[in-house]
Amino acid sequence: MPAPPPLTGLVVLELAGLAPGPFAGLLLADAGATVVRIDRPTKPDGRRAPPPAADLLTRHKTSLAIDLASARGAALLAALARRADVLIDPFRPGVLERLGLGPAVLCAANPRLVYARLTGFRRDGRFRDMAGHDINYLAVSGVLGMLGRAGAPPTPPGNLLADFAGGGAVLVVGVLMALLARAGSGRGQVVEGNMVDGAGYLASFARLARATPLWDRGRGENLLDSGCPYYDTYETADGGWMAVGALEPKFFAELVRGMGLDGQGWEGRRHDRECWAEMRKVFEDVFRRKTRDAWERVFEGTDACCTPVYDFGEMATDKRKEGDQRPAVTLRETPCLAVGKDASDASHGQGPGVAGEGHVGFLLGPGHGGEATLKEWLGWTRGRQFELEDGGLVLKETAKI
Repeated sequence: MPAPPPLTGLVVLELAGLAPGPFAGLLLADAGATVVRIDRPTKPDGRRAPPPAADLLTRHKTSLAIDLASARGAALLAALARRADVLIDPFRPGVLERLGLGPAVLCAANPRLVYARLTGFRRDGRFRDMAGHDINYLAVSGVLGMLGRAGAPPTPPGNLLADFAGGGAVLVVGVLMALLARAGSGRGQVVEGNMVDGAGYLASFARLARATPLWDRGRGENLLDSGCPYYDTYETADGGWMAVGALEPKFFAELVRGMGLDGQGWEGRRHDRECWAEMRKVFEDVFRRKTRDAWERVFEGTDACCTPVYDFGEMATDKRKEGDQRPAVTLRETPCLAVGKDASDASHGQGPGVAGEGHVGFLLGPGHGGEATLKEWLGWTRGRQFELEDGGLVLKETAKI
């Protein structure tokens, strides 16, 4: 019988935001932390729209609707922060300070609090007062300039690299380090992340490799960035795609054997850049002769490093494509919570799971489930410690907490 998830008992206050902040909260929630999203309330007369309702990263979370611009609403958040382990601040620098909820105030009231702050640009950089999105953070980090094919503009990888990897995931690494430090010192601390530094750090290998033959050429002209014909994607007869990554000699030999190209001398010429254009043309022609499924049958079980390119739609309906979503890592003794609804395999996650197998997101309405969380966490109930005012929860003025 597995033990509870590793972050069981940890309480996280996630101030509602978009993308990286919710993703950080999701990582902690999937690991068993109690994550409460703090949403802006919808006023009774509809004067204020709901919070970032497009957020689908709500698995295992609940919500409290609190108007932080209200003195009593801010007082309620401060009271909760005095008892929480982690607070996630996704706002621009200075926003929470102006509300009297900055780290100087909350960390003084709760010395064990890990106050995690995430911005796009550096807090001390020349872009700090500017708005931005993933593409902008990648641009000024130097990473975007490396992405894309030769002769084409830099190509942003959706908002995966800065928002989620360099932002949310890196922030969680900082939170976990701060919690480890707290285990020894008894004190929390401020954790500051930004997506420029996070993305830049993720690109450490590529940046250092620029001084080597591995990555010393322009965008799209190197071994791992689509410059090399045996590290690229190829269209198949039915419009599908195969991904080729046959870098090592034995893998390359398996690749050309599966393609019916062995014995033509390609194995001895693979490092010769002068023949790469010819090799690419041959590969393109050969891959177009079969469907993606046919090529999958050719290479399945081999060391050719040649695999089909799946899309999430087909993965959601075909378990053979390993589309069932699981926690990011497997902890054998304290597995994280299940991502899909089937939590029977404790080696990959335990219950309760969620519907949708990780391919369907669900909106979390302002205030949904939050009061039940407060009762379970602190024993607080509406009318005693807090009450409803103008659509949002506020600290009850006569509450003894």
